Amino acid sequence: MRILQLHSNFIEYKPVQKEIAMAEEAEKKATRLEEIVVLFTAVEEGDNTTVAKKAIDEVYAFLEKLKVNRIIIYPYAHLSSNLAKPTEALKIVKAMETYAKEKGIETHRAPFGWNKQFTISIKGHPLAEQSRVILPAKAKEEKEEKVSEAVKAEEKLESFWYILEPNGKMTQVKDFNFKKHENLEKFAKYEISKVRASQQMPPHVPLMKRLEIADYELGSDPGNIRWYPKGRLIKSLLEQFVTAKMIEYGAMEVETPVMYDFQHPSLADYINRFPARQYLLKSEDKELFLRFAACFGQFLMVHDAQFSYKHMPLKVYELTRYSFRREKSGEVVGLRRLRAFTMPDCHAFCTDLEQVKKEFVTRFKLCIQILEEIGLPRENYEAAIRFTEEFYKKNKTFVNSLAKIFGKPVLVEMWKERFFYFTLKWDFNFVDNQNKAAALSTDQIDVENAKRYNITYVDEKGEKQHPLILHCSPSGAIERDVYALLENAYRIQQNGKPPMLPLWLSPTQVRIIPMSDKFLESVEKIARKMEKRCIRVDIDDRALTLQKRIREAEMEWIPYIIVVGQREIESDILPVRERKSGKMRQMKLEEVIKEIEKLTQGKPFKQLPLPRYLSKRPQFYG
Repeated sequence: MRILQLHSNFIEYKPVQKEIAMAEEAEKKATRLEEIVVLFTAVEEGDNTTVAKKAIDEVYAFLEKLKVNRIIIYPYAHLSSNLAKPTEALKIVKAMETYAKEKGIETHRAPFGWNKQFTISIKGHPLAEQSRVILPAKAKEEKEEKVSEAVKAEEKLESFWYILEPNGKMTQVKDFNFKKHENLEKFAKYEISKVRASQQMPPHVPLMKRLEIADYELGSDPGNIRWYPKGRLIKSLLEQFVTAKMIEYGAMEVETPVMYDFQHPSLADYINRFPARQYLLKSEDKELFLRFAACFGQFLMVHDAQFSYKHMPLKVYELTRYSFRREKSGEVVGLRRLRAFTMPDCHAFCTDLEQVKKEFVTRFKLCIQILEEIGLPRENYEAAIRFTEEFYKKNKTFVNSLAKIFGKPVLVEMWKERFFYFTLKWDFNFVDNQNKAAALSTDQIDVENAKRYNITYVDEKGEKQHPLILHCSPSGAIERDVYALLENAYRIQQNGKPPMLPLWLSPTQVRIIPMSDKFLESVEKIARKMEKRCIRVDIDDRALTLQKRIREAEMEWIPYIIVVGQREIESDILPVRERKSGKMRQMKLEEVIKEIEKLTQGKPFKQLPLPRYLSKRPQFYG
């Protein structure tokens, strides 16, 4: 169970819409409660009445400190991705209410299963905001979980933190002036603290649900997401785009298995050098694990290949659907940190450090370009460069060149000695609206695995040598790109501008709204002309008022909205509501088509993922 506990001046809430079929009966009227402790509560799988009583006992002790005796239990599913079934959750919430009343606490409860509007005023004292995690007594999986030596080492590893400027100046974090680099300061604090768990719902979670992009899948393990048609389109376009960029870069696309033998000598050794928790499963007499990257399959494949220095750098690429990492449950949230994710993974096998450096810079620039074209320019993320002290001393000019290319200060994490298989790693990190960071693109210089997997090439003298290996994810997990785009859109909205996705990723690029059914035939002709030119267009033919249809198109972040009536058909001039500028423009159909073609040039295209007519569409959420 997860509780966000807030000592409040007041809370006022109003049930708006039933979220689940078994929602409790409730009146759609506002309720206001003053001088109260609010318990935003998420009941998780495995919780029981013992957990309910333990939670209230903890709260009771807190109430005595504050000299307060009034609480409201407010069901709030967004605190967890490992939710109990609704029937169980309601039973636990009721058990909390009953036990609290038995202890003499004035207890209120918000209705279960509803979307609710609420306003809250939180007191300003140090104890006003607290979070609680109450686990069933039997829940010991985390402690007993089989983890790699690298995971254990990462938790204890001592790091030294600096800021490296584009001019090569390196300053300890504590001495750096962050006045013009507020986002970098947030990133540095997050990385140094190593606290990954989230206590609040990030803004992208309600957005991904409301826009019918993605949602939690309660029928799976937490951190495994369901993707609705619109979300699948967005994800697929990103996958196609990144893959096309890597093939253009010269990488050979392959496909490898998702599970491997835990006892394979090369794999077992590598697992203990990689800081990730695994999913384990048994098959006959083998203990298997689900891959957390494409390294295993690609390394085994290249081990069997015959190649020489003339083929190098040898580049191999796979879009892994899926990679699996059994992240801690408190860290799994929305699309930021998942247990199953789609990871573009590209390895380059290089002859020596000089070739590594040249290729590393090429890939560094390529990753910046890929994120830019996705819709995440440099101002949207921060860079970290991580290396051993010895590597930096020998390659200072090279490391400094990365900061110079990035064009703004970067966070440096330095280690006294090397534990991991790499000597240098960089990553681009998006800092979200909760000041949490998530890595996007990354690359690493691997000095171990060629020997571990006995990967060899033939050099100029005809002798076998072990290559150095670069590990690159050019965009990071595709799911994280969607997370970053949604979080960025929310930030834009907070600054008073209309939130939106990049045009090429918008599920519907143009919505046509006929003033009445008699214009449907004409609207169809317009839609077909657009579709022939690779534009995703739909038609809102529903029996709603014109203003409501326009408003709903705006809430769906539709980039272009066109209302068609008699005047538009006769004049051949269309009134186009363009979301990005917020302007109404008078344009001919060909002008609209050419503008969209220009703005989406060079990007992949897929057809509309839903029926063209809105009246024919199911509602996936809400």
